[in-house]
Amino acid sequence: MERQYPHIQSMPESETEWFGALISLARFLRSPEGCPWDQKQRAIDFAKYAGEEIDEYVEGLAKDDHDNAEEEFGDSLFVLLASMAAAEAEGRFDLRGAMARAHEKMIRRHGHVFDNEKASTPEEAVEAWNRIKAEEKARKRP
Repeated sequence: MERQYPHIQSMPESETEWFGALISLARFLRSPEGCPWDQKQRAIDFAKYAGEEIDEYVEGLAKDDHDNAEEEFGDSLFVLLASMAAAEAEGRFDLRGAMARAHEKMIRRHGHVFDNEKASTPEEAVEAWNRIKAEEKARKRP
């Protein structure tokens, strides 16, 4: 008999379905039916754990330990999603907004790909990225 999970209707198969399952799991663990520990954590608490998970991911990559790197990448992603679920509950921001902003920012920062400016080398790409980033920072300053 296949195990039933209350946060999903069927076992995911595609990347999109797995991403949705992780989002649902992060939110479910904060629900009244979820985990008392997860319910008590704040967005900043999970964000601190994310740093630890990222360090473990980097270590797995550095050691060419593909299984460990894959596991730690998943842990890192989940902890960030758990932080997002807590941020939603705290009224800070939601996943849709964060993903939309990240998408828009990456498009902007890759002006050498999506605009008329082109980069022929990695160095030119970094130079364009840094220039755009500096322009964005200058606009944000009061």
